[in-house]
Amino acid sequence: MSITSFENALYRKLGTFFASHGYQLFSEKKQFRKITPSGFQNVIFTSSTYDEETWLEVNIGCRNNRIEQIAQQFLGNTRDFWGDSNTLVISIGKFNNAKYFRYKIMTEPDLDDTCEEIKHFLSTQGFPFLEKNASLEAIHHLLNDKPLVACKYLYNQMHRCYKGMIAAKLIDSHQFLDIAEKHHKYMVANGATDDDFVVYERLMSFLLYVSAN
Repeated sequence: MSITSFENALYRKLGTFFASHGYQLFSEKKQFRKITPSGFQNVIFTSSTYDEETWLEVNIGCRNNRIEQIAQQFLGNTRDFWGDSNTLVISIGKFNNAKYFRYKIMTEPDLDDTCEEIKHFLSTQGFPFLEKNASLEAIHHLLNDKPLVACKYLYNQMHRCYKGMIAAKLIDSHQFLDIAEKHHKYMVANGATDDDFVVYERLMSFLLYVSAN
């Protein structure tokens, strides 16, 4: 089965489930997405072939528009993609502390079983996590409660530092400067480049003059 045929079959088998939870298929972006007042929540599918197997990775994520509208100005990403950026994103495997986990599928029954496993995870863990952490306050806590430790809810830890500071500013945290110092210390200890620090300093200069409202 080609990747395109596999993905079409996957989306077809999961379509009713996602629709019942308010998600729409964005096939060109390989995801189901639910628009929310603050941005969106999404489930992203990445498939690849190895010999006769298809390997499938599933990521769940959410976007906070207020954070991303600031962050994307500093991250150097192509403007065309600014509207699709996630604030939080994590694979099912990483969520369950199995970092390199992939679903491995060879037959139609394998795909059916995989779809059932995905639906069970989303119903019991994935969707509740996204709903619980949809607010700006919740994102602030995920990114900033332990600023000296890597955060598993996004892949790029430098971006974590930037987005953490934006979240802290937007909720008007009284610990803003303390959090900023700790993120800077994390960057120093974890091999941030000169360019990373330039971005951080530019962002901090911007945030110091931004109103939290």
